[in-house]
Amino acid sequence: MPMYEYRCTSCQHQFELRQKFSDPPASQCPQCGAAVEKMISAAAFSLKGDGWFNSGYCPKTEAPKPAGCGGCACSGG
Repeated sequence: MPMYEYRCTSCQHQFELRQKFSDPPASQCPQCGAAVEKMISAAAFSLKGDGWFNSGYCPKTEAPKPAGCGGCACSGG
């Protein structure tokens, strides 16, 4: 389930809620009961490393690879 950040428009209290996509957004501050606004925040994860595509999924070719190609037979160039 995704984590959403909210900020109170009155007391500026910031809090996070783990909610389903189908759940309605929060509407009240848990501290003062005033209205809240949903904040936009960075993703909580990053993809690093070679990844499954480069390290095992795609067969390597023996032929010389064209410029800009990752060396994969199925990459198309």
